[in-house]
Amino acid sequence: MRILYVTTIGGTMSFFQSFVSDLINDGHTVDIACNQMGSAIPLIYNELGCKAFDLSCSRSPFDKGNIRAIGEIKKILSENYYDIVHCHTPIAAAITRIAARKARKSGVKVIYTAHGFHFYKGAPLKNWLIYYPVEKLCAHFTDILITINKEDYALAKRKLKAKQIEYVPGVGIDTERFSECVINKVEKRKKLGVPEDAMLLLSVGELNKNKNHETVIKALAKLHNPNIYYLIAGKGGLEDYLNELIENLDLKNNVKLIGYRTDIAELYKAADICVLPSIREGLPVAVMEGMAAGLPLIVADNRGTRDLCQNNINGLICNSFALDEFANAINELLNDFKQRENMGNNNLVAAKLFDTKIINTIMNNIYFNSDKKR
Repeated sequence: MRILYVTTIGGTMSFFQSFVSDLINDGHTVDIACNQMGSAIPLIYNELGCKAFDLSCSRSPFDKGNIRAIGEIKKILSENYYDIVHCHTPIAAAITRIAARKARKSGVKVIYTAHGFHFYKGAPLKNWLIYYPVEKLCAHFTDILITINKEDYALAKRKLKAKQIEYVPGVGIDTERFSECVINKVEKRKKLGVPEDAMLLLSVGELNKNKNHETVIKALAKLHNPNIYYLIAGKGGLEDYLNELIENLDLKNNVKLIGYRTDIAELYKAADICVLPSIREGLPVAVMEGMAAGLPLIVADNRGTRDLCQNNINGLICNSFALDEFANAINELLNDFKQRENMGNNNLVAAKLFDTKIINTIMNNIYFNSDKKR
């Protein structure tokens, strides 16, 4: 089969490498369409022989480039003969489903994976006013709608009229990459500027408002504990703001922004606790990675993360902006090694449910057996 992946920006394709590799190894052709400016498609897709088309779309729903992208996708579909078009991210998904209406009549199957609806219980009203009507309309042009958390799945079943609605728990992670990673912890920490006997918290995620790193930074300021270190791996628009916050709170020796990293598994192995204070998540890969590394969790209470973390079982759940709750959670795990150990062991078991082998099998069944209702 010939398959086209469509995302708003090229970097999003990093989440689908395992499944696309499986598809190509099974003899299928996979091409990619996205905006490659500023966020390139991972090099592995070039190595796999995927053809890449550039689109004018952007993350902003008000960008005029999104209108041009509808025509660009129509052209791609008319000049190439795809069996499946699989779109991701809200903007790319909307314009793809609008552009593919004619192609669907010719038998092209349109699949949309919603990596966390922007409208959800507790979401800002503007999110419901902007994104919900678009999703409700575009659902009529969708053969298969895939949701990755239970709240979105229930909402889609109630409110959206896609031909078929499925629940798939995320994009999958290579659990063995994390569980079997072996490092010299002392040496790794030394390179990171973290003392051997310190308590090390790790967050992995873009430096943006939604990831909410500042809440943990402010919570650490309340604790005044020089033995707690916090590393944040990722890049983004709030880098200067967060560095200034760290400086103003006199935490520059203990809180460090370490940028984009290719040694994520080693970072988790060097850490004691995986932290993710996000406001909104679909199903956070960073949390699954921390679980696969055997770390306890301290996370914010949101729909995607609730699917992964059970309070007091494999982690502690806090309200997104509650500084005292995060401070207390950090302090609780800091002073209870046995609790950290038990939570970490529980996570090693739980993470296996999200392994790429399992997720890829589910996706393969959806791709090629979707006419049979499951």
